[in-house]
Formats: sequence, structure tokens, C-alpha cells
Amino acid sequence: MKNEKLTTDEYDALEQVARGIKTERPSACVARNAKRLSGLKLLSYARDGRLSITDKAKEMLFLRRCIMGLRAVSADPLAALDSEVGYFLSKKAHIVARADGAGHDITDKGRDSLADIDTLGL
Repeated sequence: MKNEKLTTDEYDALEQVARGIKTERPSACVARNAKRLSGLKLLSYARDGRLSITDKAKEMLFLRRCIMGLRAVSADPLAALDSEVGYFLSKKAHIVARADGAGHDITDKGRDSLADIDTLGL
């Protein structure tokens, strides 16, 4: 993933396209970032000019949600996670459900992963 570190603005543009562009013209955020994102194979143009995200972009957005979820649980064990993220982080042994059933605790593996993520600057 050389030179594929995305800015918050670029992630926002991907999320907007993933939700679907309702008007004929994309937002300023999407327009500003479309060229670079399509060059990275994260956005694609259909024959009619419509933008869509690629499978690679879907994976990146999901991993970003997982990282944000892991950080949220690290900061607050009662943080709400969407079901996909909670399932994935549990399956990968990064979090475990708390004994009282309210929230999650981060595991040693999860803490190690967060440390690696922070080292990489993601």
C-alpha cells in the first residue's frame, strides 16, 4: 500500500460515494479527491459518468471502521460498535465481551495491534 495513506478528506469522499451520490454533481469533497482516488483504484467511473467505490475501497473503509472501533473500546469499554465491526474484532480476538454483558474489553492482541497501528501512523 505504498503511497496509499489517505487523508481524512479522502476517506470522507469515499464514504460519500459509498452511501451514494443523490445529485448529478458530486459534492466539493468528492470532486476535489476523485482524481487521486480513481488513480489509486479506489473509485471507478461508469460509462454514464457515475462514481462508485471499488472492492479495494470497501475493504479500506471497513478496516478504518475496525481501527476506530478498537480505539473506541480502548478508550471506553462501553463504546457502541456496529455489529459487523464487533463481530470481526471478536472473531480476530482483539476484543472480548465483558462478563456483565455490557460492552467489551480490549485483549492483549488488540492492544498490540493498536500499538502497531499507531507506529505506522494509520
